[in-house]
Amino acid sequence: MLKKILIIRHIEIEGPGTFGRFLEEKKVPYQILDVHKYDPNELSSLGLDDVCGIIVLGGPMNVYEEDKYPFLEPEKILIKRALEINIPMIGICLGGQLIATCLGAVVRRAPIKEIGWFDVLFEDSAKDDALLKGLGPGTKVFQWHEDTFDLPSGAVILVKSNGMNQAFRSGSAVWGFQFHIEVDDEIIKSWYDEYVKGGPCVPSYPDTSAGYQAIAEDFQAKAKRVYAAFLNETKRDRPF
Repeated sequence: MLKKILIIRHIEIEGPGTFGRFLEEKKVPYQILDVHKYDPNELSSLGLDDVCGIIVLGGPMNVYEEDKYPFLEPEKILIKRALEINIPMIGICLGGQLIATCLGAVVRRAPIKEIGWFDVLFEDSAKDDALLKGLGPGTKVFQWHEDTFDLPSGAVILVKSNGMNQAFRSGSAVWGFQFHIEVDDEIIKSWYDEYVKGGPCVPSYPDTSAGYQAIAEDFQAKAKRVYAAFLNETKRDRPF
């Protein structure tokens, strides 16, 4: 049976972006699971036998808002099942926070709200990490969050900045990223239109689109290296 990548999406506007396009280019089968549309009573018991890897995307909700977003609790149950059976998994922003929560860590308000482009620093542990090796010692990443995660017990911190954990690895093949690697100029503009114009969010970087244009080539190259490395973790017999 040909296994697939499961992509968990929380809101239409925050899709897989360049990660999804990379999967398509490599002809890797994937399924987008729109948890916000799913019956919460069925979500937690979905079958995972045909899943070789999971990508948990971002969203404007907080991990502790189960009353407002009833899909969050069964989604956490689904993630915990995936952790128990050792499915390689990567969480981006909200996705990273959800994985951290499922591993027993606390998710709380960040000391600063990061919206825009920020420099992050790689820890020494990132030098040997399957996804991040060779990308440091620092880089500029795109952020859009108001919460942050504590480091789960037994996990390895990989990236930090602004007094916050920005990336960790749990076990050999589970990662939580606070920052976004899947964005391109179109996605950034759509978030600005949805979340900023007429809303409460103010980008820390004055022109998020200009910030992308300045580093697009380097940013995309690094993102693709992360994507390829993650796929190699899910299908070791078929390098990408």
